[in-house]
This record gives sequence, C-alpha cells and structure tokens, in this order.
Amino acid sequence: MDLGAIADNWRTIAALAAPAECAAVVKANAYGLGIDRVAPVLWRAGARNFFVAHFKEAVALRALLPEAIIYVLNGLLPDCAADYAAANLRPVLGSAPEISDWSDYCRDNGTKLPAAIHVDTGMHRLGLSLEEAVQLSGTFRLLGFTPSLIMSHLACADTPGHVLTARQRMVFADVVRRFPGIPGSLANSAGTLLGRDFRFELVRPGIFLYGGIAINGVPPLRPVVRLEVKVVQVSTAPAGETVGYGAAQRLKRPSRLATVSIGYADGLFRAGGSTDATKGVEAILHGQRCHLVGRVSMDLATLDITDLPDGVVQRGDTAVFLGDGISVDDLAARSGTIGYEVLTSLGARYARQYVGG
Repeated sequence: MDLGAIADNWRTIAALAAPAECAAVVKANAYGLGIDRVAPVLWRAGARNFFVAHFKEAVALRALLPEAIIYVLNGLLPDCAADYAAANLRPVLGSAPEISDWSDYCRDNGTKLPAAIHVDTGMHRLGLSLEEAVQLSGTFRLLGFTPSLIMSHLACADTPGHVLTARQRMVFADVVRRFPGIPGSLANSAGTLLGRDFRFELVRPGIFLYGGIAINGVPPLRPVVRLEVKVVQVSTAPAGETVGYGAAQRLKRPSRLATVSIGYADGLFRAGGSTDATKGVEAILHGQRCHLVGRVSMDLATLDITDLPDGVVQRGDTAVFLGDGISVDDLAARSGTIGYEVLTSLGARYARQYVGG
C-alpha cells in the first residue's frame, strides 16, 4: 500500500476542487486499505472532513483523529443520539424521524450540535424527498441542532453524459438555495471531475483517492495497491486435459502451469477465472502477463506460463495481480465487477506492507 500515493492523490483532488473544500471518504476500512494507516496520512495531507458509513467506523476514526470533522453517512438509528454526541460525530440525517430525534436530543441537552441533512435528488436510496426538503427549508432555523451541510449523492456521475447527472445537479442547486448559509455537498469522486458547477462547497472523493477510475474514460491518479502472491507449484499438463473445479477450461496445447496461493477467500473473485470461451484475470510473472486457467478456488488459482521460457518460473516466485501496469480496474474488468469491490474485498490473509506517508 503506497500511503504517499494516497496523500498525493488527495492533494491533486483538493487543488482541482478549490475553492471548494476537499473531504476524504474512508468508509469500509478506507476502501479495504486500513483506516488506521490511511486516515492519519490524509489528515497530514490537509483533509479535515471525513466520511464513514457506520457508527463503529466513526468511533474508530475519532480515536485516530481527535480533531477531525466526522460524518456518518448511514444516518442516526433510534436511541443513538447520545452515543453520537459523546463521540463528537455528525450524523447524516435523511429522514424526518432522524431529524426529529437529533433535534429533540439537542434541545433536551441545551446544545445545538451539528449534523448534515441528506436530500434525495434522484438516487432513491437515502435522503429526504424533495417535498420534505422544501417543507423543512421554511422552518430549518427552528431546529434544535445546527445543520452543517446539505448533501446529496450522484447516481450516474461515472457515466459521461448521463441525463440523470445534470438533472440531479439542477435539483440540488435549487435545494441548497432554499437553505441559505449552509454549505452544499453533491460531488463524489466522479462529480468532482465534472466541473465547478458540481462541486458546491465540499467534495467527497473516495475511489479516486485509492487509485481507481472515477469516470469511465478518465485515467486514474497514482496507483496505491500492489498485490503479490507466491507460486506454490509448477507443473505440466497435456493438450485436452482440464484445469480446476468443474473442468471449465480444456487445454488446447501442452501447457506449463503455475499454481499460485490466492483464491476467492482472498478477494480474487471466482468470476475472474477462465473458461473455454473467455479469458479471465491476468497476473505478471517474470515481466510477462499470464492468464488464469480454469476456475478460481478458495485458496488457489492457476496461471498458464507456457509462453515463458521453460524452467524460468520456480516454486516461491512472485506473481503480481495488482501493479506493474495492472490496475484495480483492470482486475475488476476481468472479474465482471468494479474497482471498489476489488479493493474492499482484499482478504485478511495478506501480509500488508505500507510505504510512504
């Protein structure tokens, strides 16, 4: 894990987003990379606003960053207001009951604590309806708490030209106008790249920090993750034989094979295997890309090394699944998924090494 790359990526996004402030999304254990190592690096780089999904994530982050502003995206569950207040956390309130609970808690305790208000502008996942937001805008100054942010989330910003993206921006601009004096936040990683009109006062990059693609067709920033695994056996098999569970791929030539110590328990998706009809995930051995042969199993996968010189691959050699030109999105594409899922699925069995930061 290259912590220096994460810091550089944040600084690049922050410079692009200015004068809007640049937050950092560190939910899901900093996208699987380790919040305990990533969050302090982002703080030192200049990030002051952080977003997580769950209360427990926020508590862990608070222990790491006592002075940070921490928003909890998944909102406020019943009877939890005191816990959020005790940890100095800001819930993202997306329903009338949540707003009522936080407001009542603040009134009962004589303190106007901050919180974000989430408005649904077309994703239909979390947030107040537009009708609820308009109604609230007429009375928000009477709330028992201090709204510190009006926010929404883009559904299709990673797809250039999608009609919903422009519509959401227009709707959100109207909503923010109804809450004068409260900063607005609409842009995720992709939204930040769409221009000044999408950035409002605060942007919330996630995947772009971690070396993933934010918008289809726009290159990522510095790569962050390198994934290396060991060859545990080198073998040969004649043409016509099959490899792995289900006999999903039959060898078309006499082949040399390298079995490597990685499987779906480690986050190498089963869908990334090869069949007679499709080539799956690639890895690099001795500078050359080699395809998987057959299915990925729980702990093992097999690479076709036939095109490498005979005898060059040995037990104990290293195969690179991320790095040396293979990005998280390359691996994701071969597995029928997205870079987000690749990062957040990296297994606990890897020996993680951090550099930079």
